[in-house]
Amino acid sequence: MEIYHLLNRGVEKRNVVLDDKDRIRFIHDLYAFNDTNDVDPNHRFREFQSPNIRQPLVDIHAFCLMPNHYHLLVSEIEDGGISLFMRKLNMGYAKYFNEKYERSGVLWQGTFRKILIQRDAHFLYIPFYIHLNPLDMILPAWRTGKVRDPNVALKHLRKYRWSSYLDYNGTKNFPSLLHQELLSDVLGSPERQNKVIRDIISDPGLAKQSNKLE
Repeated sequence: MEIYHLLNRGVEKRNVVLDDKDRIRFIHDLYAFNDTNDVDPNHRFREFQSPNIRQPLVDIHAFCLMPNHYHLLVSEIEDGGISLFMRKLNMGYAKYFNEKYERSGVLWQGTFRKILIQRDAHFLYIPFYIHLNPLDMILPAWRTGKVRDPNVALKHLRKYRWSSYLDYNGTKNFPSLLHQELLSDVLGSPERQNKVIRDIISDPGLAKQSNKLE
């Protein structure tokens, strides 16, 4: 099995979600477009039902949605599944966003970046790196391992709904979106996860290693 870190940013680093309705729509699209069956990008959000038995293109192991970018950790189920899924996701969400905000043109900065996870150390740290991204909004010092009060960081992560952190940390958030078996053993118990997070954000050496992952 090959694991990939996928990410994309808004064009000119612009925000791609402006309110919680946009965030919910993006999370919904992660689920709806992860299907070999065609999904009408004009489908109505509240009335969405897949007309067929779902056949996912990828397993989504972890994710984080930020104001102007997103991170996904996936493995491919169908040959070409990543490319098809990402094309459907980026185009479908851009169509929704442009219509809602009466804009035109591209929303994303290119197609997407695709990084193969090749080393064990990379695999062990990438879920934590993805889950720590929301700290950029309140504690950017985490990237240099200089957070003085890790409890503030953990409190923020527990309040941030738009990642897979909560689902792996004992709170059901978007469980139907995730394939958790692979990372559950890697991340361990919530207590272990939070200990590793404390170590990363307060140790310059570990923080530097983690930040090599993007």
